[in-house]
Amino acid sequence: MRAWVRTLRATSAPLTVLAAVLALAVLSAQAPTTAPATASQEVTGPPKGKGPYRASELVEIVALDPSIKLDIRYATANNFVGRPVYPEARAFLQRPAAEALLAAHRWLKDRGYGILVYDAYRPWTITKLFWDITPADKKIFVANPATGSKHNRGCAADVGLFDLKTGREVEMPGAYDEMTDRSFVTYTGGTPAQREHRDLLRRAMERDGYFFVYPEEWWHYDYKDSREYAVQDVPFSAIAGGKRR
Repeated sequence: MRAWVRTLRATSAPLTVLAAVLALAVLSAQAPTTAPATASQEVTGPPKGKGPYRASELVEIVALDPSIKLDIRYATANNFVGRPVYPEARAFLQRPAAEALLAAHRWLKDRGYGILVYDAYRPWTITKLFWDITPADKKIFVANPATGSKHNRGCAADVGLFDLKTGREVEMPGAYDEMTDRSFVTYTGGTPAQREHRDLLRRAMERDGYFFVYPEEWWHYDYKDSREYAVQDVPFSAIAGGKRR
């Protein structure tokens, strides 16, 4: 480009400023361009982060308290992917997060309810799968694999309620993993009972200041110290003490 401009200056033919600008514009238009890569194209592995991080201590939730109920949707076809993405219906959290979840569970038991766990620790590979298959207008409901999810750190829990008397799942204004405004914690639709259940769950989870709800998902709660743990891509079977005998 610079050599071409010097040629223009050296020529005996007079050129107007407009002509020079037009010529430069043509050259710019002919220059090759590279399309920006998508997040999926750029990300090939879990983000390393800056650290330092706490040592990971993922524990199986039901091993700490078998009275917590599991409904691990990603081990079934009953999820937004439409097929199982986990090989086993199991749930792990970093120990401090797991103990905070148990405290919420015990508080609810005094009120006739218990914690129902849909998901907890999630390997990074699954987060990338979710991102890749989710339409752009729905990506507020999934984590970007470039930064990783709090689920990948073992510091997020997807939870609902179950009735201690019947053992049945308690209805909320929207279904788990539903990608509509019914999932928002501010949603005013549904029945009064459904909204009461949603608000009771939030009260139980946030009362001690350990968990905080993700506003677009009534079921998603992040542990307060999530940034102190690294993003992981460890399968359930490789977690210490995680292999079933």
